[in-house]
Amino acid sequence: MAEAVHRLIAHDGLDAATMAAVAREAGFSVGLVQHYFTSKDDLLLFAYERMTADQLGRVARLVEEGEAAQQPIRAILKRCMPQLWPLDAPRRGEYRVSRVFHARALDNPTIAEVGRRTAAVVRAQIARAVANGKECGEVEKGTDAELAAVELAALIEGLADDLYREPGPPVGERTMDGAAQAVLESRLRALFPGECRHYA
Repeated sequence: MAEAVHRLIAHDGLDAATMAAVAREAGFSVGLVQHYFTSKDDLLLFAYERMTADQLGRVARLVEEGEAAQQPIRAILKRCMPQLWPLDAPRRGEYRVSRVFHARALDNPTIAEVGRRTAAVVRAQIARAVANGKECGEVEKGTDAELAAVELAALIEGLADDLYREPGPPVGERTMDGAAQAVLESRLRALFPGECRHYA
């Protein structure tokens, strides 16, 4: 059902994700959908939580791969963070679902709370990476990990907005994707200027 909601919103927006349309898309009866979800907001919440779990799962796998390959934290973050960008059709769909969710959160405290928790999880993971960088020598000791996490999370979200609005047009000699990657790499190099002692 979550995939059905995701597909409908990604292609046609929130108005398309009616109970009847979700049931039809998922191959279930309307009664079955209504048994599990009493409202469209319940459906949206379920789809959003599944989507964010998928995103965080992809990131976790990349972290595991990077650690197994003894990559520096800076390189791991450079691979992980674009998972939250709308760089292909599935991730553009994820972006659209997340923006619909954020819009509904303005008027629904339950949805807003889930959004706050999700953002806190992302910031906490980034802060932990920065703190680990301080321990291994990639990050300067005086760096505020929590503040750095807020900055990087905001940067990733802002670049995601730009990438959705302008997926193809060049920025100077770069595509928007290339420009976003360059901005991310520049900020990560500034935040992680050192070399990891653990792999030396």
